Amino acid sequence: MITDHQGVLIIAEAGVNHNGEISRALALVDAAADAGADVVKFQTFKSDQLVSSNAPKALYQQQNTAAGESQLDMIRALELSASDHLVIKAHAEKRGIAFLSTPFDPMSIQQLHAMGITVGKVPSGELTNLPYLRAMARSFPELIVSTGMADMREVATALAVLEAAGASLGRITLLHCTTEYPTPMSDVNLLAMCTMRDTFGTRVGYSDHTMGIEVPIAAVALGATIIEKHSLWTEPFQDPIIERHWNRLS
Repeated sequence: MITDHQGVLIIAEAGVNHNGEISRALALVDAAADAGADVVKFQTFKSDQLVSSNAPKALYQQQNTAAGESQLDMIRALELSASDHLVIKAHAEKRGIAFLSTPFDPMSIQQLHAMGITVGKVPSGELTNLPYLRAMARSFPELIVSTGMADMREVATALAVLEAAGASLGRITLLHCTTEYPTPMSDVNLLAMCTMRDTFGTRVGYSDHTMGIEVPIAAVALGATIIEKHSLWTEPFQDPIIERHWNRLS
């Protein structure tokens, strides 16, 4: 999908904006397809393996979810079943858009591999999780690796672990990412993407958390081969402003 793709690969990040409802997940697929994206990407996880019952919510989560709800309860409500994944994947294929999902635990890696997914997405939070990286390298022939919050030494270590586990450097794309929602322009630092390309010799791209499309355009001008665009709202197919935002992907 990645190495054979002509031009810039556009990934519409649906994430968990379906709120755990299959109908909303399918509507997100439709929104991404209508916007002209190449890929729609979700998140696959087993809540009890991912979050401690004592884990606090992040500030942006506190601002957008029920105050008395724990992080574990919030995550559990967003978990899609294995059968949900198959329904979403089939709907994406029907709409002519590729389906991807980011796995967050070993069982989820196995689940996506069993579905025939050939591209693995490593989220920023797992970049230093070495057993996870080895499992990803063994399970997917192509990898997209987000690098939010990482320094160059951590990126280098992750690449070394992936290669040692069987991943080909020529089939890895590093995504520059600023882990802030939304990301202010002053914190974007697209030159970090160029530095990773020049240092490691990999394809590079940009995972965008900014408002608007100006930064992804600049990233492409600087050599990004993948743009992953995140929605910063919870109901992207009901809010007219967000609908226009998604439509500008095309």
